[in-house]
Amino acid sequence: MEKTVRETIKNIIKNHLTKKRGKVFGQCLTAVGWVGGTLPELYEKDGMIELSMADVAGGGIVAGSALMKEKPIYVIRYQGFNWYNCPMIVNYAAKSKEIWNIPCPVFVRGIGMEGGIGPVAGSSHHSLYYRMPGVKIVSPMTPIEYKKIYSEFMKDDDVYYVSEHRGSFNNKKEFQNNISNNNDLVIIAISITRFAAIEAKKVLEKEGYKIGLIHILWIKPLKISSKGYKAIKTSKKGALLLDDDYVDGISNSIANKINIKTQKKIETMGLKNKTAGAHKNVDNLPPSVKEIVNKAKRILSEK
Repeated sequence: MEKTVRETIKNIIKNHLTKKRGKVFGQCLTAVGWVGGTLPELYEKDGMIELSMADVAGGGIVAGSALMKEKPIYVIRYQGFNWYNCPMIVNYAAKSKEIWNIPCPVFVRGIGMEGGIGPVAGSSHHSLYYRMPGVKIVSPMTPIEYKKIYSEFMKDDDVYYVSEHRGSFNNKKEFQNNISNNNDLVIIAISITRFAAIEAKKVLEKEGYKIGLIHILWIKPLKISSKGYKAIKTSKKGALLLDDDYVDGISNSIANKINIKTQKKIETMGLKNKTAGAHKNVDNLPPSVKEIVNKAKRILSEK
């Protein structure tokens, strides 16, 4: 039977606690909802550790667990909280291996969400980790992707920032790249924008355009296949890169890397350069299908 991303994460966490004897840390883990249904109903005696609401301190506690070789999973319920939660992760855990040759592997679950939750908590903030050495960044949106990332972490000794999104939790499907050559435009999508990218591709193709699609799982190190680069290089209008973070971060950095490699123009879309409010009329949401289609058409119409 197919399992959703939510069920996959829950099973991984349960196995991590009961069979791997690992630890899981975070705030309000055992509260109503169990972090969107992604945690098993286990408690401190089982290794599910409730942290206090002193946000900045949590990362140091988790780093200590990693130094004890407990392979901790650190749950950050809203990615915006990384501004408070990540200092000890990026400044100690991520640097320990390089400076002292003592690995400090942490699996950070940064969970994205937006829509009516105000100016602090919402959206994806993987760009916060991107510029720091010693961190690997991934954004799994399917069950198999999540299993692969967890398996890689358990064999590795680096810090993993896992950029999740609640919008993917009900997903059962796996994604396929469309990387044939001679497209009119290639869409490259990260995080929750991967779902909108699929729909935008369908709309554009109904109108007669030939659209390629590349799903990004590995953000750092960036992993795009040679076929993917070739699809961009042979396209007529280059590529449109989508993200659920502000474009002045990962998006523009990745676009520059792809441009250097392909000599093609890479445009970006992400969060608008404004602060989100706590009402739908003042939200700051990731690019919608309509917005992606409109921007793609503008690119395609350029001479």
